[in-house]
Amino acid sequence: MTLKPFIAATFVTMLSIAGLAHAQESGPYKVQKIQLVDGDGGFDYVTADSEGRNLYVARSGPAGHIGVFNLDTLAQVGDIPGISSHGGAVDTATGHGFATSSPVTMFDAKTFAIIKKIDTQGRPDGYLNDPFNHHFYILSHAAPNITVLDDKDGSILGTIDIGGAPEQAATDGRGKIYVDIEDKAAIAVIDANTMKMVGKYDVSSKGGGCAGLALDAKNNILFAACRDNKNMIILSATDGHIITDLPIGNGCDGATFNPATMETFSSQGDGTLTVIKEESPTSFSVEQTVPTPARAKTLTLDTKTGHILLITAEFGPVPAAAQPPSAPTAPAPPASPAPGASPSGAPASGPPAYMRGPRAPMIPHSFQIIEVGKD
Repeated sequence: MTLKPFIAATFVTMLSIAGLAHAQESGPYKVQKIQLVDGDGGFDYVTADSEGRNLYVARSGPAGHIGVFNLDTLAQVGDIPGISSHGGAVDTATGHGFATSSPVTMFDAKTFAIIKKIDTQGRPDGYLNDPFNHHFYILSHAAPNITVLDDKDGSILGTIDIGGAPEQAATDGRGKIYVDIEDKAAIAVIDANTMKMVGKYDVSSKGGGCAGLALDAKNNILFAACRDNKNMIILSATDGHIITDLPIGNGCDGATFNPATMETFSSQGDGTLTVIKEESPTSFSVEQTVPTPARAKTLTLDTKTGHILLITAEFGPVPAAAQPPSAPTAPAPPASPAPGASPSGAPASGPPAYMRGPRAPMIPHSFQIIEVGKD
């Protein structure tokens, strides 16, 4: 490996920080640090273990692995090789972690050694660790929608059918789990003891394609970050009635709530982090829109510092579609929209245009961890 790509990526990142500083809106939050991280692979989720002071960054593909970073310095402290997954999290009490690979990987949270593989069927994607009863929830867009594991030994406790594609889940710590159903404009309510869906809240009157979900457990308020209308739908976790909705950026893929500051954060792939302030259980406002590097669409909260961690990379141009060298192509007749698509041909709910179709190539050595905090 030569140093040139890394130096180029460092230069690009320095320019990114300068650009973000110039674009910074008034408000308490700003990008405080961008840490370049070497290594190959795609990326999806990032998860903070605030008690163990580690940050878990999953990389997917043939060179898939999970990088482990110190939350205080962002220095790499470990790596779990040979795992292509969407993300992973740990249970501090049992000392076990799980990654949504296929099959699911169970690992030791101290040594990072792989303990075993667990075949959960479906396509493991999102996840939630619930300290209420030390269960780990594997979310899959294919059946079974949710598989429940025991944090102690990784045994499969059961599956839950929520009738659609789960994207993000939140726990109230008292026996209730909430899951946004991305393709149904709804939020499932699950009893953690019986492992059954006991309710479903319809949010279609305000939007759909909800890919982020956060919870104010004290006041029983849910925050559903939705792509279709680019809005945050705020509703009661008790009965599902919608309180209000507020604008967010384009391409959200995660949300989190900080009970210490009564703020909800939504990360978007368009290069924005929306901060919503809860003044009271009935009063909410957009406090700030923080500019971030593009495609930083997932996030995690360090509850000790109140900092938000995001991940992204620099990308080159989308490659031009290959055209046959001979015989001009006749114009194609207008196609009928596919099932579930809008008249324009875009999905009725789901990722925005930049997240579909041909993907831009990632610039080598440009992967980065972004830390957002208050001045």
